[in-house]
Amino acid sequence: MSANWFDHAIATIAPRAAARRVLARQAFETLTRGYDGASKGRRTDGWRASGSSADTEIGVAGALLRDRMRDLVRNNPHAAKAVAVLVNNIVGSGIMPRAASGDDKLDRKVDALFARWTAECDADGQLDFYGLQTLICREMIEAGEVLIRRRLRRASDGLPVPLQLQVLEADFLDATKSSYTGAGRIVQGIEFDPVGKRRAYWLHAAHPGDAWGALQGGLGSRPVPATEIAHVYEKQRTQARGVPWGAPVIRSLRDLDDYEVAELVRKKTEACVTAIVFGEDEAQQGIAPAVVDADGNRVEQFEPGLIAYARGGKDIRFNQPAATGGYSEYKRASLHTISAGFRVPYELLTGDLSQVNYSSIRAGLVEFRRMIDAVQWQLFIPMLCAPVWRWFTEAAWAAGQIPTPDVPVEWSPPKFDAVDPYKDAMADLLAIRTGTMTLAQAIARQGHNPDAVLAEIAATNAKLDGLGLVLDSDPRRVTKTGSAQTGGPTSDPAAPASEPEKE
Repeated sequence: MSANWFDHAIATIAPRAAARRVLARQAFETLTRGYDGASKGRRTDGWRASGSSADTEIGVAGALLRDRMRDLVRNNPHAAKAVAVLVNNIVGSGIMPRAASGDDKLDRKVDALFARWTAECDADGQLDFYGLQTLICREMIEAGEVLIRRRLRRASDGLPVPLQLQVLEADFLDATKSSYTGAGRIVQGIEFDPVGKRRAYWLHAAHPGDAWGALQGGLGSRPVPATEIAHVYEKQRTQARGVPWGAPVIRSLRDLDDYEVAELVRKKTEACVTAIVFGEDEAQQGIAPAVVDADGNRVEQFEPGLIAYARGGKDIRFNQPAATGGYSEYKRASLHTISAGFRVPYELLTGDLSQVNYSSIRAGLVEFRRMIDAVQWQLFIPMLCAPVWRWFTEAAWAAGQIPTPDVPVEWSPPKFDAVDPYKDAMADLLAIRTGTMTLAQAIARQGHNPDAVLAEIAATNAKLDGLGLVLDSDPRRVTKTGSAQTGGPTSDPAAPASEPEKE
């Protein structure tokens, strides 16, 4: 930018000030031109972008977003399918724990105790721990957040571990509780101490939408220590509460519903009259069905397949419903938008595989599985599984069933079903043989406990040896090509095993 006359006038008196003025103006105009999205003009008129905090925005819109998303999941098949796909992939049959203290005896004891406790862990007495995972994950996606409350029980209750889990919908959190004091702050029912650590959750005694709970005075709230609550939600900003995962496409789902209803009504309307019989002078003839009711009044309501008569009608004409195109294209484009909003591949949302082949669907699933993997390890396991394991070991230790409350754990999310199982199995085999993955890791990726699987393999091999059976699947006896293996269990155990055949 060149200097104007005013800059030149200043330069004659204060050259440095004039130079700073020109440079500052150049920097300002560079900033305004650098981001087109920040420009103001005709193209951005009406674009209101709030600079409020995430908690402020969620406080205003969170409850309505939650209610609308639940309504869509109840009534819109695409919203219901998107939630189901995400839940099935994040949790599947369950994210399973395995004690990993290094003490084999303690690990086996803790794993066996957890297996017995999981069947009795539901405070409602209906689901096991893995069923609760599915319910919790569904609430997290559909409503945006969910609360799990630790319920300690008496020893006389006869539970394997005196602990149960109570799942509470986000509505139980008193969103009207918001304040700032010297002792901390309360944000939509979540109380923080002065350093920002969660101190308590203000919970209603009953669901605010439960009419019976309201009649019994259940709308009041009281604080529950944060150590008793696991709050599961996705953090997209530094926010205290979550929003439904389908929030970006709530309007798109509703618009698609409205479009389909309008299209259906139009088709029904066109099909109401099948034929009309006209008289000689069509301009003066009114259309009237040749049917009267019990009072002799004309019937004026059209029905599908109806033949309407004009007075003195002699000529019959059939109506031709207009053929309108673009319906499938519009719906496909809308579903692409909806799938992007839910972060679910279009093919999984719709079941439409007509536009893909093996390579494209495999490549499309890679990114989706990477996202699922991040949700499992960065969200679901830290927010739900880790607190539950800590509650379990503390309760078991307090009951005198294990010697320590601190037992390390390893989690095994459900495996992804292979598009081509043979190729994936060969890839795992190659990784194990090259040392980039252990056998235990490969077993855990299948969603199983490695120790239990290896123990079962050892027991099976011992039984086969005792019965003198040789199976083609036994690598100790048979090579990959089907030849008899030498130096295996059938020969002298003290003799060295021969080198296996090279493939």
